[in-house]
Amino acid sequence: MLLTITATRSDSLVDASDLGYLLHKHPDRVQTFDVFGGTATVMYPEVSPERCTVALVLEVDPIGLVRGRRGKAEGFTLGQYVNDRPYAATSLLSVAMGKVFRSALNGQCKPRPELVDQPLNLRIEVPTMPGGADLITRLLAPLGWEVVAEPIALDPELPGWGDSEFCAVTLVGTLTLSDALNHLYVLVPVLDGGKHYWVSSDEVGKLVRAGTGWLATHPERELITRRYLARQRAMVDEARERLTELDGSTDHEPSDEEREPALVRLRHKAVIEQVERLRPASVLDLGCGQGALLRQLLEVQGVARVVGTEVSAGSLEIASKRLRIDRMTERQAERLDLWLTSLQYQDARLVGFDLAVLMEVVEHVDEDRLPALASNVFGYMRPASVVVTTPNREYNALYPALAAGGLRHVDHRFEWSRDEFAAWTDGVAARYGYEVERSGIGAEDAERGTPTQLAVFRRVEEAAA
Repeated sequence: MLLTITATRSDSLVDASDLGYLLHKHPDRVQTFDVFGGTATVMYPEVSPERCTVALVLEVDPIGLVRGRRGKAEGFTLGQYVNDRPYAATSLLSVAMGKVFRSALNGQCKPRPELVDQPLNLRIEVPTMPGGADLITRLLAPLGWEVVAEPIALDPELPGWGDSEFCAVTLVGTLTLSDALNHLYVLVPVLDGGKHYWVSSDEVGKLVRAGTGWLATHPERELITRRYLARQRAMVDEARERLTELDGSTDHEPSDEEREPALVRLRHKAVIEQVERLRPASVLDLGCGQGALLRQLLEVQGVARVVGTEVSAGSLEIASKRLRIDRMTERQAERLDLWLTSLQYQDARLVGFDLAVLMEVVEHVDEDRLPALASNVFGYMRPASVVVTTPNREYNALYPALAAGGLRHVDHRFEWSRDEFAAWTDGVAARYGYEVERSGIGAEDAERGTPTQLAVFRRVEEAAA
């Protein structure tokens, strides 16, 4: 079983050999590890500042897998020993990755922490992957990968036999190494269709952790969940519930009366009301995710141009499919752009817009990076108006699941109280020459306010006009 990962020099990875830091494996060493089912070896076939490749070779022992499995023999006894496991990517590869690349999977790199969040130019190759070209593409393309899945013939000498279910797969994309590894960690067992170890209750937690940031909104989420959890209904139901929460489809509403309309829809309604009030001709949806707000922005009278931005190519791909851009008329498509960019860096394309929306975005940014975000949005982009929404931490006490503390989403870096939000918005307004007004979204509690906070900034000269 073979997996290779190649990184090339880029603005975010000046020295490609820094891949070794991210993987916690020195490029000058060949390292071997005992893993479930066999032995894993990590080596670097090529290392230079321009290009670095790491190879994970997994040697599976089919006899060792069978040994000790009393009463669990497969129907075809010889098939326990003569099979594809030593050669084709299976759940055993994911197990090996979980042990050998654990720190990289978890997004940890103490020697070079600045590398963790940097998108890298990556090329991943798996010579023998099960599942078939169609399924491989359906699972990996929505995540931002350029997928090449070449079917492998059953027998090159007998072309009449056709192709096998295996493909030689090449993935090319610009992603963080952690995201790339977690995609494989989850999807390789899904493509294999059967795990080679006992699926216990903690597999739900593994799936949710490894799928954070992409699985909740993946178009094949149901298929992935069922196959990863070996179709065990109770675990599939638990995973479905937890992923639905991460998707934003629910917001931990405390009672049936407050479930309808859902808070996510109330947020959209509140933002659109502000857009209608401010009457911009051009709108930026910064951190647009999978495009939930973009369609509504396009329907607002007077809005001639809408741009959605994201740091995730996979999210933009899903947004494009959900909005059916390929089916839009030429005139409709001219009004909408989807751009891959980061709020941490200046992008000249984002200057000169009438309105920028940051809907449930700031809480996903590390607090020590908020000054850079504010400087970029309010100082560099400098739109005429900015609409910001973010959770109200005080309201969390009304949610049974959060009553003991905790945040509403696993990717939230913080959540502000009303006083903290007021202090931040007042400070930003004063620093960059804006006026700000605040309000709330959702059912209001007498002591804790509303579940969502909203701020509308207007440039002083615009407000005066």
